[in-house]
Amino acid sequence: MDWKPGTGTSAYTEYSRNHTVSAEGKSPLACSSAPEFRGDAKMYNPEDMLLYSVSSCHMLWFLHCCADAGVIVTAYTDKPQGTLVIDSHGIGKFTEITLHPVATFQNPEDENQLAAFHEKAHKHCFIANSLNCPVQIIGSVK
Repeated sequence: MDWKPGTGTSAYTEYSRNHTVSAEGKSPLACSSAPEFRGDAKMYNPEDMLLYSVSSCHMLWFLHCCADAGVIVTAYTDKPQGTLVIDSHGIGKFTEITLHPVATFQNPEDENQLAAFHEKAHKHCFIANSLNCPVQIIGSVK
């Protein structure tokens, strides 16, 4: 991670929240804080990355479970949502995360296994297992 200080942290309203997340051999990702915290709304923020980390991990396990079962998924989308609560001291935490995955199966008969695949994927998801808030999956098919 790299942050360019500009004028430094001379005051809360003066420093840039923009930074770059990068790792060797990977494309850099321009980030900021959420707009509510003086960040750039056009960039990913830590809250976005947490939600998409859970979503991505779940999707990859879901696809793994389907492949192991010989079930072909031809499309998958998700629009994760989270509830972030900030107390009177400015301390925040996610109190819940909800995934809304929509899967498309090559064979419509496989759709009846949707809930089982999501349940198994959720049990294996490293990110969800590491969180201190519940993660709910409301899966559907297209």
